[in-house]
Formats: sequence, C-alpha cells, structure tokens
Amino acid sequence: MNRSPPVRESQKGVEIIGTRNRHTIRPKGRARWLIHLFPLPALIVYTLFVLYPILSAFLYSLYDWQGIKRGVFVGLKNFVTLFTVEPFNEMFWNAFGHNVSYFVIEMIVQNGIAFGLAFLIYRKIRGSAFLKIAYFMPRLLSVIVIGFLWKLILNPNYGALNTLLAEVGLQEWARPWLGDPDTALIAIILINCWFGIGFAMLIFLAGLQAIPEELIEAARLDGARGLRLLWKIILPLCMPAITIMTIFTFIQAFEAFELVYAMQGSMGEPFRSTDTLAVYFYRMAFSSAGGAGDLAVGLGSALAVVLFFIVASVSAVSLYLMRKREVQH
Repeated sequence: MNRSPPVRESQKGVEIIGTRNRHTIRPKGRARWLIHLFPLPALIVYTLFVLYPILSAFLYSLYDWQGIKRGVFVGLKNFVTLFTVEPFNEMFWNAFGHNVSYFVIEMIVQNGIAFGLAFLIYRKIRGSAFLKIAYFMPRLLSVIVIGFLWKLILNPNYGALNTLLAEVGLQEWARPWLGDPDTALIAIILINCWFGIGFAMLIFLAGLQAIPEELIEAARLDGARGLRLLWKIILPLCMPAITIMTIFTFIQAFEAFELVYAMQGSMGEPFRSTDTLAVYFYRMAFSSAGGAGDLAVGLGSALAVVLFFIVASVSAVSLYLMRKREVQH
C-alpha cells in the first residue's frame, strides 16, 4: 500500500517530511499580487460605464452649454431653471407624476399577480414547474421587441385586441389605445407589468421557499388556516423579498425609458401623456425638442442628477429600514 508521507506545518509553509528530499510549498509573492489583479478588469469596466457617466453628469450640470460646447460655470442655475422656469418645470412635474403612476400601478398589478402566482407554485400544484417557465418566458424577449409586438396588437385599425373585441360583440370597447391620452400611459404600464411578472414571481418564490416548514406546521397546529395563515405568518416572513421587489420596482419605474420610447417615441405622445423623467432627459439632452429650442446638455444633466438622487435616496432609505427591521427581529 502507498502511504502519504507525513506532513508538518510551519510558519514558512507546508513541509513534507519522511522522504529523501524535503520539499517546502511556499506561496510566491508574485502569485499573491496576481490574485489582487483579477478584479481589475471589472473595476475598469465599472469605472468607465458607471462611475464616469455619473461624475460627468454632475460636472456638466454646473455649466452653461452652447450646443455640445461647454460654456461658463453657472453653478446651480440649471437646477433652478429646471424647477422654476416654464416650460421646463411643467414638463418635469408632468413626467414625475407619470413615474409615480408607473410605480403605483406596477406595485398593485405586477407584484400582486406575481405574489399570487408564486404562492400557487409554492403550494406545489400540478404543473408548477411548467408554469414557472411559462410566466418567466416574456422576460427573455427584448424590450424593443415587446414594444413593437404590442404596438401591432393595440393598432386601432387591424390590431388583434380591437379585432377580438369586435368578434365578441364589444365594439364599443375598441379604441385607439396608444392614441388616446386617457389610455396610452395605462396601456404601456400594463404591458410592462406583463413583461415583469416572471421576474417578480421568482423573487417572491425564493422568499416563500426560505420560510422554514416547521413554522408553517406549528402555525397550522395552532389553528392558523387560509387567509389568516397567509396574513399573519407567511407575509411577515416574506417581507425581505417583498422589500427587495419594492425597491426593484421603484428603480425600474423611475428609470422607465425603453418601452415608452419603443412604443411612443421620445416625445411622450400623445400630448406628453406618456412622458417620463428618463424620456424627458433624453429629449432635452440629445434632441432639440426638449423645450430649449436646441440641445440642453446642462439642463439634461441637471435632470439626470435629480433622477439619480431620487432613486438613490429612496433605495438607501428602504434598505436601511429593511436591515433595521431584520436586526429587531
């Protein structure tokens, strides 16, 4: 039988003894430095595509601009103009209200349906594995593709939705969904809810599966059943997942751009009824239709900074409250 030679540990490394030649395995200094270089490519990419744009937006917001040429330092003038001078302040608050509507409707519709679906899968109904894949399938498609397909479905002349309503005798319900200011924004938000249900469902399902079965069984022995079990036991234990999904929903709602741009363009049509802060920023900074008659890089950068502070502050406060709650429990 082959036996491994005895090993003795020392401060210099691992020393193999009992053989004719002694070998000491020592970590090499060059190898140690190479290990610290492994995160460097990711750090460079993060700096170029995340930190640098953020810092540039802060810097650009403090200057006056003539087209794409930087002018004199103006301090906070761009921020004052954004909030006090028409039409910039009017368009800002209009877009801000649409972002709030985006968040509220997504929290109710998207996350409500997603939690219900996650609970059904958690109860291990027949075909739950297939349902999990089916609900997540829309998430695999590009947002631009989603916008193009739903724009065809909602077409007032030959769209599938109005055709279906006519077939079942509900012609009075048919309307130009994306051409009516009363329905355009709601239609886009509901499409976004359909697109995001799968991801939210997986987050909630992970939270449900993290609940110990012993607690559920103990609650049932104590007489908790149905809605009482859901409200008193399952929902409180699932609060970390709910809080995380709330933060994700808020960030996504206040960064809403791709779907609105794909379906309604950069003008937030019709009549700015689908305008959001991200679309308004794009229109102001990269086109001449932002209200200034020319490229407004300084105002656009100021809007980007305001949007960054809104998202960062709300996310930070939510994470702080979540961690404080976990510590207390």
